[in-house]
Amino acid sequence: MGLFDWLLGPEPTEQVADAVAPAPPTANDIEAALASAEKMAVDGRAPAPVISRVRRVATIVRALLPRLANLGLQSSDSYNVVATATDYLPESLAAYLALPRDWADTRPVAGGKSSLLLLIDQLDLLATTMNRMYDAANRSDANALVAQGKFLDEKFGGHRAAVTVDEPRPVSTNPLDLES
Repeated sequence: MGLFDWLLGPEPTEQVADAVAPAPPTANDIEAALASAEKMAVDGRAPAPVISRVRRVATIVRALLPRLANLGLQSSDSYNVVATATDYLPESLAAYLALPRDWADTRPVAGGKSSLLLLIDQLDLLATTMNRMYDAANRSDANALVAQGKFLDEKFGGHRAAVTVDEPRPVSTNPLDLES
């Protein structure tokens, strides 16, 4: 044992573990996470505005699942859809449900808002974001339909008015809007 060994200790033996990255969640895993979040809200006796917003987010994510390929499987949007179902939604809900109901619903905790209002804001943000992603995912198919129509008009001599792609309408940020 040399001086450096005595000062620094023996050299660590290198144990390289074969790190295997976990498989990405499947559509069934995502569906199970959404069902679990909905059940958590109901079983935790969350207020009706919370339950309706959890269901709204879950409904939009379910509609997005078959369209994830349109967002690009490796895109941050696809990641955010999956993370919303498996992390963001359940974690926000669990943090709220861990608090005593009377305290969470009445005591201001940040910016003059109660935990209930903070949760509602978070759920509204998730719903608005998922709606934007749903529009983006469907926009590529709509653009393909318009392009196919133009091709057919040119190929077969259709003389209809020129068809152009409409800009997406802005998504409402008002949480009271039922349609978004």
